[in-house]
Amino acid sequence: MCRKQKDSVESAKSFCHVRMEGKKDRTMYEEIDLDKIDIHAEPPIEEPARQYYYMAKCQEWVREFERKNGRRPFAFTQTFGCQMNARDSEKLEGILHAIGFCKAESEEADFVIYNTCTVRENANLKVYGRLGYLQTLKKKNPGMRIALCGCMMQEETVVAKIKKSYRFVDLIFGTHNIYKFTELLAQMYSDKNMVVDIWEESSQIVEELPTQRKYFFKSGVNIMFGCNNFCSYCIVPYVRGREKSREPKDILCEIDKMAKAGVSEVMLLGQNVNSYGKTLQNPQTFAQLLQSVEQIEGIRRIRFMTSHPKDLSDELIEVMAHSKKICRHLHLPLQSGSSRILQAMNRKYDKQGYLHLVEKIRAAIPDIAITTDIIVGFPGETEEDFMETMDVVETVGFDSAFTFLYSKRTGTPAAEMENQVPEAAAKERFNRLLECVQQIAAKKAQKIVHTTQEVLVESTNDHDPALVTGRLSNNLIVHFPGTEDLIGTYVNVELKECKGFYYYGEIV
Repeated sequence: MCRKQKDSVESAKSFCHVRMEGKKDRTMYEEIDLDKIDIHAEPPIEEPARQYYYMAKCQEWVREFERKNGRRPFAFTQTFGCQMNARDSEKLEGILHAIGFCKAESEEADFVIYNTCTVRENANLKVYGRLGYLQTLKKKNPGMRIALCGCMMQEETVVAKIKKSYRFVDLIFGTHNIYKFTELLAQMYSDKNMVVDIWEESSQIVEELPTQRKYFFKSGVNIMFGCNNFCSYCIVPYVRGREKSREPKDILCEIDKMAKAGVSEVMLLGQNVNSYGKTLQNPQTFAQLLQSVEQIEGIRRIRFMTSHPKDLSDELIEVMAHSKKICRHLHLPLQSGSSRILQAMNRKYDKQGYLHLVEKIRAAIPDIAITTDIIVGFPGETEEDFMETMDVVETVGFDSAFTFLYSKRTGTPAAEMENQVPEAAAKERFNRLLECVQQIAAKKAQKIVHTTQEVLVESTNDHDPALVTGRLSNNLIVHFPGTEDLIGTYVNVELKECKGFYYYGEIV
């Protein structure tokens, strides 16, 4: 066994017992005794009991591996994509940890799973590139197993390509049945053939499974799945399915458990959180859910994403304005400032509607930071359309913006549109937009220099061990002198210097 494997084994053995002085456990996982599950009986039908049955079966496989090899197997998880994918990966890692896998720091492992994204073509190409590397590793270690899941796997052409060109992949599943991971894992280890299990849709939501959170003090919480908007450039509704909202009581119960385990900041996740609750038997609004989350003792900060402008209500603005826990940050994707392009994008609002919405938000919450997404080079975009986008950027004064060159996605209406913008023109506009966004964001950030702000300390600094890194309510980053024991705590920091998108400060 190599040195890295020995270190990882010891790390894995102690993982459940890691504590920080004066703080809760880093994980929320409440162990279920898998040894008491009869793996020789028929598997239960109901969930999540069925998955715990297969966890017990997989645990037995891990033990057999350890008897043969003198060590436990190593697993590596790689996440591509959004916060919802990251949250799903925490579940995958929680299950792997519960059944006895050690956590590997690279793909040189006994089991590798990629949780994929397909929002842009480049995301797919990245996965194909990594698969070539995995094939080399598998030739050195024939017992290695490789799994692919997530949004990219919901595309029929992708699965067909993997079946044909990447036969060394052992397991493929999608977004709708991710809760079946353990059952599919058991099938993979008992079947010599590639296991493929892709669902077109599912009405079932199963969340009561082990989770291995990245941070002990903050966590994402899925409140809904899927999307009904069908923006003409977006593949998400086709791979994530239609909107499904979780029951409020289940969401609140999960957050309450998190709070009791030491979580003080939660991020409510959904493709369009503003439309939460419409599919419930007893509908309720997102604003009402936020008010309920506010009542949970121990929760100090509440974040959410993503908000669709067409569904952002006056009720939500009012709740945010009066809240002491909802962070002063709103991510409100614009995509384009041209009403003509917005119509082609099927965004269901226009330029003036967006600007009016921002005015209402700023009037109610003057100190709020507004960030956005903008696509440059959408089919048919002219220079005049682009200047409309620039006008909105300058009028709103975004605190930050994620800017993207339009990426054609096969299967979306936009991919078939005429008047695709030449790459050179799109890149030139993109560079102009990026420069404008950065200048505005730097001026906005400068306004709170020399003020004292509350900061949640998240980590030691990547480049200077004498510094720690934290996040303001408005989502901006600050670095300041501190030690590891501050991680997970809230401190008041004077912002001494602004570096555009982050600050240097000192605790006061």
